[in-house]
Amino acid sequence: MGVFVFLPLVLPLTAWPIAHLAERRLHPRTATLMLSATAVVLAVCSTLCLALLVVVGTAQLPGNPLPDGWSDPEVREAVPYDEVAGKASIPALAAVLAVAARTLWRHHRTGRRARRALEGLPGTSVAVLPDPVPYAYALPGPWGRGGRVVVSAAVLSRLGAAERRALFAHERSHLEARHHRYLLAVRLAAGANPFLRPLRTSVAYTVERWADEAAARAVGSRRTVARAIGKAALDSRGAPAVTLAGAAGPGPVPRRVAALLAPAPAPRAWPPVFTAAGLAVWTAVAGAAFSALSSANSAVTLFLVLRAATPL
Repeated sequence: MGVFVFLPLVLPLTAWPIAHLAERRLHPRTATLMLSATAVVLAVCSTLCLALLVVVGTAQLPGNPLPDGWSDPEVREAVPYDEVAGKASIPALAAVLAVAARTLWRHHRTGRRARRALEGLPGTSVAVLPDPVPYAYALPGPWGRGGRVVVSAAVLSRLGAAERRALFAHERSHLEARHHRYLLAVRLAAGANPFLRPLRTSVAYTVERWADEAAARAVGSRRTVARAIGKAALDSRGAPAVTLAGAAGPGPVPRRVAALLAPAPAPRAWPPVFTAAGLAVWTAVAGAAFSALSSANSAVTLFLVLRAATPL
């Protein structure tokens, strides 16, 4: 396997400039899909890399249940610096699994608490809570099906009729496009590899821009949506969790307002190759593909080495 076994751990570093290019040059929908897919692929490859190293590291521990042949020098030679890398990977993989479990639990708990707070209210698509704190967010239904728009009376009191329509269109777009799934996916990916945190931040921004553009098409006025976002963001606490989407966050509100005051982005799904946007797309695809190939090559190689070292 050589040093290729370590590549999936560091290849997410190449995604940092790609994330900034994508969120500025691509249509928000295209950027969200590309960055989310890239983050998931790189996170899976990174976790697989750790798992391969754990096999080598666990085989070196006394009293382990693995076959004795798996600790032979021939097996350890397949991994550079096997003494350090193998043993260090065990707590690293345990930390990755713990962070993933914690993220999923917090996401589930937040959704359950938010839905419980709506008990007793009419089962309409919009739930208005008599709360003096201004907020608005999209609450998906159980298992991601359906959902409701949750707003406080305080935020509605700040908006005019047209701005309210823009706010509701924005939140409905979050539900229809299931943006919570992208947010959860990139949060899990960033938990698996901290180098993917810039992609998590970028996707948190692009899903909001995606909903902004959908709301602008629905109400027919980009300026109305910009005003609604600006007013909703004032003193707003946003969504109750980072895996739920809200009109006032996450994402830099001034940048979103400026984008809405500019011409609408081109809806082209796949930009030309010889452009900054095309370069971002193809670099992301190449990086994810190379990471996947490195992981697959390491997995197959280690499997063959372990199979050869396993006594019949």
